[in-house]
Amino acid sequence: MAWPRRSPCWRCPGVQLLDVSGPLDVFAQANIEAGHAFYALQVIACKRGPLISSSGVRLLPDRVACESDERVDTLLVAGAPHAADYAMPTATLAWLRGMAVRARRYGSVCTGAFVLAGTGLLRGKRVTTHWAAADRLRQEHPSVTVDEDALYVRDGKLRTAAGVTAGLDLSLSLVEEDLGRDIAMRVASQLVMFFKRPGGQMQFSRSGETRPAGRSVLQEVQRWIMAHPELEHSVAELAERAGLSPRHFARLFHAEVGSTPAAWVEAARVAAARALFEAGHAAPKQVAAKCGFQNVDTFRRVFAKHVGVTPAEYRKRYVPHDPLQA
Repeated sequence: MAWPRRSPCWRCPGVQLLDVSGPLDVFAQANIEAGHAFYALQVIACKRGPLISSSGVRLLPDRVACESDERVDTLLVAGAPHAADYAMPTATLAWLRGMAVRARRYGSVCTGAFVLAGTGLLRGKRVTTHWAAADRLRQEHPSVTVDEDALYVRDGKLRTAAGVTAGLDLSLSLVEEDLGRDIAMRVASQLVMFFKRPGGQMQFSRSGETRPAGRSVLQEVQRWIMAHPELEHSVAELAERAGLSPRHFARLFHAEVGSTPAAWVEAARVAAARALFEAGHAAPKQVAAKCGFQNVDTFRRVFAKHVGVTPAEYRKRYVPHDPLQA
């Protein structure tokens, strides 16, 4: 293109610093690797003055929204811990929508997706956001398809990234789009980051963790399951412990807990397995036995379904240079 590519990172109050600095550093390193200033980087705020991040660090914006109509090439909206609760001014949302529509591509990092959703630009789109905010985004904007596992999602000219560090993954993918695989790989090497990070958000998510719910008799059964994941836990056995018939127990459990007893037991076993791996001292085969899985193949399949990576891959995060394989 004949004019410089401007890649601003726009933010809301209390911005997560890494949502801004992460993408900027990726683009800055891409300029170094390319040998010229391919990206002209800017930070845009919704008002004048320093931007106070959620960590207290202050940023000085290059531009103020609504005061400039200068076109941008790539527009990314950074997230903030309370972005979902912040009512963005109507004029700012209108400005943001106009800028995004004119841009070659636009998107968000983390909970910046809530700001974009407020403009109406996410209707009918597939997006991602931080795993802890995915359900709320889905509930408040039912026309949006939320992929809570993806690190980043591309839908037409829209790009969205998951929580915090996923903004680096998204930015690196944009560099690959613009400057090619070789330069993107060199950027990843210099920033000591994965070129393609293995797995998705599910390996970091705690949203699916089992917690006792429902009336007290059901919570007592759930605590028993969590304390003894290695046992069989059939509906008949659990119902007997609750003093109910199997049919009534299964119906009551689903109504009050929101899942079948079997699904809850499976999730509890995966949670127990994660805890053992995070303690850093159990091999996959041992964990499978301790958590009630019939064999390591079943364990691998169920664990990957819930977490998004295999037991061996997950364990490597806590036991460096692990020679064991699942």
